[in-house]
Amino acid sequence: MPADNRLIIISGLSGSGKSIALLALEDLGYYCIDNMPAGLLRALLDEITKPGENAADRVAVGVDARNRQEDLDALPDLVKQIKASGINVDLLFLQADDDILLKRYSETRRRHPLADIASELRAAIAHERELLGPVINAADLVIDSSRTSVYELADVIQQRVDRRRTKQLSILIESFGFKHGIPADADFVFDLRSLPNPYWNAELRSLTGLDGPVAEFLDGQALFGQMYDDILAFLTRWIPEYIGVHRSYLTIALGCTGGQHRSVYMAEKLAAALQAVHDPVHTRHNEITIHTVNTP
Repeated sequence: MPADNRLIIISGLSGSGKSIALLALEDLGYYCIDNMPAGLLRALLDEITKPGENAADRVAVGVDARNRQEDLDALPDLVKQIKASGINVDLLFLQADDDILLKRYSETRRRHPLADIASELRAAIAHERELLGPVINAADLVIDSSRTSVYELADVIQQRVDRRRTKQLSILIESFGFKHGIPADADFVFDLRSLPNPYWNAELRSLTGLDGPVAEFLDGQALFGQMYDDILAFLTRWIPEYIGVHRSYLTIALGCTGGQHRSVYMAEKLAAALQAVHDPVHTRHNEITIHTVNTP
């Protein structure tokens, strides 16, 4: 497998969307294998990357908690070894809030893969989180699917993972509402709740930060401009450091109370500024379900 080709390892909690992610990659032309024993990963790569007409240049495998614990513990070091051999590897971890996972299992009536070990579903989810601790700690990208539809998750896989070029830092700036919880996939979280809130203007309440009147209101607030300058200066200073240590993904979360106005416009404004010096910059608005990719 040449260095410019891809190996994507997908792990995560049961019910978080691992199968959807693999299907999305399969649709993009990846050779996909689900429920792969982690201990056989190196042997698999040796086999399918042998020179010849059947060699695979893009491979994706699913690794979950049904693996032996020693293999899960060893996976981070194995990924480092594969990267050192010159193969372009991404380790993705999908997760969701416990209540979301419980709801999904209730709706589908599926059986949790660890049901024989734990006495009830919530305990099985907690045990799975513990088993996969070494994997999430080593992940290049953590995706929180709690508020993501099937189609949105497939889009995230396509936009952020498949289209990321080798040795490129993919940046996501996402807005959210604190009343809905902080996104679990964030590397940096900025709290915008101290800024003037358009919600209290009756004419702006039903709009979002994507609408011109809200943007005009916020641009007229000195505090908003000061916070924008401070956050942009922080990101401008530290993004090169993440590139310098070969990080593949960086997720920046901006939160206000409801995730409709201040955080949305701040995310759009910061993305527009960063795209002038970096490619790609993605935006995601968790509470209004409109996702875009900003490129120069």
